[in-house]
Amino acid sequence: EVQLQASGGGLVQAGGSLRLSCAASGFTFDDYAIGWLRQAPGEEREGVSSISSSDGSTYYVDSVKGRFTISSDNAKSTVYLQMDSLKPEDTAVYYCAAAGLVGWSWPDLSYEYWGQGTEVTVSS
Repeated sequence: EVQLQASGGGLVQAGGSLRLSCAASGFTFDDYAIGWLRQAPGEEREGVSSISSSDGSTYYVDSVKGRFTISSDNAKSTVYLQMDSLKPEDTAVYYCAAAGLVGWSWPDLSYEYWGQGTEVTVSS
């Protein structure tokens, strides 16, 4: 059974930090890109960052470059999203998802597997 377990969301003041975790199981982790996507109320889902579990290539949407860092611990099949200098506009439900590396490229949102969301609220 494929599982993507996202955790680490919460309430933080602007300028603060959070670290999200996505624990994956049930598929060959090294063959997938793991992405973080977010959806704010009334907004479309947006790709935030992704990492290739094969070669470690990382990708970021422009609005989080320099503030968010994605990393992967392949031994634990876990991907992290370190979010620093958080802004109120980062408030959203954050989802982790997995896409097979064959035929996938950033910023494709066609992920094969999805986890449940974790809510991030940044107060001003």
